[in-house]
Amino acid sequence: MKKFFALMAMTLLVLGGLTACSSTPAEEPTTIADLVVLFVPSRDPGLITEATEPLKQLLIDSLATKGITVENVTIEVTTDYNAAGEALAAGTAQVGFLPGGTYVAYHEDGVEVILAATRAGLNKDSLTPSDWNDGLPTEGDSANQVTYYRSLIYAGPSEYGRTLAAKVNAGEALTWDDVNSAKWCVNSSSTSSSGYIYPTLWLMDNFDKKITDLASATMIGGYSDIANALATETCDVGVGYADIRRDYADKWMTEWGRTEDIWNETDVIGVTEGIFNDTISVSLNSPDYSEKLATALQEAFIEIAQTDAGKEAIAIYNHEGYQVVTDADYDGARKAADVVQAS
Repeated sequence: MKKFFALMAMTLLVLGGLTACSSTPAEEPTTIADLVVLFVPSRDPGLITEATEPLKQLLIDSLATKGITVENVTIEVTTDYNAAGEALAAGTAQVGFLPGGTYVAYHEDGVEVILAATRAGLNKDSLTPSDWNDGLPTEGDSANQVTYYRSLIYAGPSEYGRTLAAKVNAGEALTWDDVNSAKWCVNSSSTSSSGYIYPTLWLMDNFDKKITDLASATMIGGYSDIANALATETCDVGVGYADIRRDYADKWMTEWGRTEDIWNETDVIGVTEGIFNDTISVSLNSPDYSEKLATALQEAFIEIAQTDAGKEAIAIYNHEGYQVVTDADYDGARKAADVVQAS
């Protein structure tokens, strides 16, 4: 009997040892020395850098609760949209806030969307340009969260800009000669959705022409540069997202020397179809990439956007929250980019 119990004890000891050896080891914690987050210069780079500074600690704290230790977060504003796409494709940055057009341009090079921004809808959303020209500010409606925005074609305060605005506000259709006689300012990146791609589609839909067909079209930088060019009458027509006037209303008079407000001195002469909102994308080519990191970043940005500090940090881009999306959600942007490139 003693031999029997000794044999049973030995058997249990061996089985217990085998069980312990075959159990899944605890997952090793993930450590990232430097998480590089890129922003594109759709606003003044200095303002973006200042506004998004709190994101550094917010990301460090949120990712820590998801098993990812981040020792440092670096936030950079790239020189243009393509520079952000190229850095993600090269794996020198892990995260980028990219417009849809820039995202689809670099997707096949190893850039993957994980989130789309949501933003407040606007109190004006008409496809009729003159509906935007009541002289009153375009205001946001946070109760109406939307996943798209529009690009608008703006006529500035120059003499010819006023001529185009008067024609549109009188209910007259613009001709190709009308728009081709204007001096245009567009975004310096041809992958900018609201600064290049969708205005090109507007020209194609209305005149079977594109930006490169215009007699005078200057790629002038970001939206701050475009708004300033309108204010200084360097250009007659500028393009940009639908609430660009709201963002630069103060500078219009305080820094750019206008004596009347932007709502009276500019008019909308064209409205594009809806553009799917900006992305938060990740680099599949970064040495730090993992599905765990991608999921943690999704959860972190969604959580951060629900805090007061987070809301303030992302407000510079007019983002109010984020939702999980996939590459297929940007098929519309992909088709738009294909049309522009083939034209």
